[in-house]
Amino acid sequence: MTADLAGALRAPELAEARILARAAGENFAVAPRILPRRYREPLRALYGFARLVDEIGDAADGDRLALLDALEADLLRAFRGEARHALLQRLTPVIAAHELPHEPFARLIEANRWDQRLRDIASWQELLAYCALSANPVGELVLHIFDAATPERVALSDRVCSALQVVEHCQDVEEDLARGRVYLPAEDRFDARCGHADLADPRSPALRRVLAVQIGRARALLAAGAPLVAQLTGAARFAVAGYAAGGLAACDALARAGYDTSAQRARATRVARVRHGLRLLFTGARA
Repeated sequence: MTADLAGALRAPELAEARILARAAGENFAVAPRILPRRYREPLRALYGFARLVDEIGDAADGDRLALLDALEADLLRAFRGEARHALLQRLTPVIAAHELPHEPFARLIEANRWDQRLRDIASWQELLAYCALSANPVGELVLHIFDAATPERVALSDRVCSALQVVEHCQDVEEDLARGRVYLPAEDRFDARCGHADLADPRSPALRRVLAVQIGRARALLAAGAPLVAQLTGAARFAVAGYAAGGLAACDALARAGYDTSAQRARATRVARVRHGLRLLFTGARA
C-alpha cells in the first residue's frame, strides 16, 4: 500500500468511531444488548468492516477503486494478524476466534467495485445478483460467528439479507440517485412509467408504484427466509429474528406511508421491530 493510499484510508470519514456510529441508523439493532458480550463485539466488528467498505465505495475522496484494492490488501493482512486500519485490527481476533472464511469479505469489496461501474439495474434478477455480493455475505458471516453456518441455513440467510438490502434501496432512492446510481429495476420502472424525474420526487405516484413492487418482493423473501429462525437456538435465534423483524417493520412503515419515503412514518419504529421479532421467535417459520 502506498503512503497516499494508507493516508486516504485514515481519512476522518473512514475513522473507526464514525463508522461504528452509523449502526444507530440501521433498520435493525446490529448487536442487540440482549446478546452476550462474546457475540456483541464480533458483530460490531463485522458491521464496522461492512460499513467501511460501503463508505469507501460511496463517499471516499480520490480513486475509490484503488482504495478498495488497498482495503482488500489490508483484509489479507488481517487474516495474518497484521492489519493496519483500526477496524481491520478490531476484526482480526474475530476472524481467528470464529475461523471466518475470506470469501464473503471479498464479495463485500467486489460489490463496491461494482458500484463504481453501476449506473442502473436492469432487472429483479440483476438486483438479486448484486445483493449476493453486497448483503448476503454479511448473513453468512453472522452465522459463522454463532457457529451455526450450514449450506441450508446460509441459503435461508441469503433470502433475509437480500430482502434487507432491497428495503434499504427503497428507502434511499434519492441518496442513491445523487451518487448516479439507480437500484430499482429498469423493467419495473418502465412498467410503472417511472422516469428520471420521478426518482427525484418521493411523492411521485409512478415511483411509489415501483417501490410497492419491490417491497412486495422483499416481504416474500423475508417469508421465505423466516424458517431460519426456527433452525437456530439461543443468541443466534434472537439476533436473526431481530434482523428479519427490522426488515418487516421497515416494509410496514413504507406501506403505511403510501411508499412516500419522505414521510416521517416511512421509518420503522422500535415497537414495530419488537412486535415482529416476538412473532418470529414464537411462530418460527411464519413471517
